[in-house]
Amino acid sequence: MPMERARKAPCQVTVCRGCCCGGPKVTGVDHGEQLARLRREAPVLVSDCLGVCERANVVVVRPSAAGRAAGARPVWLGLVNGPDATEDVAGWIRAGGPVVVPIPDILDLHVFAPPRRPPAVRPSKVRGTPRERKTP
Repeated sequence: MPMERARKAPCQVTVCRGCCCGGPKVTGVDHGEQLARLRREAPVLVSDCLGVCERANVVVVRPSAAGRAAGARPVWLGLVNGPDATEDVAGWIRAGGPVVVPIPDILDLHVFAPPRRPPAVRPSKVRGTPRERKTP
């Protein structure tokens, strides 16, 4: 049974609602309705700033279990700033999303490569505060 449930797992959506997305900087969008519409199709995670403010509103569609099994990766969509764009995203998710269904041409205009994050800073192996450390 768990395998069958995994095959049916839907796409998941991450919606940026950080400093620019979902706020007054992006005018003419009913941000609440956008979330509600996407939630009718898939689980939605509301995220803090994803770091691509110039592309607000940002929506990331993560593939379903079937899509992941076929090698799909998350698809980043920018400038999802109106009901038509939101409906296009919702329709693609409903149809199956990444790899399961080819991305509609209209959504291809919104696709962008995610930002490359710098590698995480590893904690120093040196113990103590600078005053406690002695330099040779």
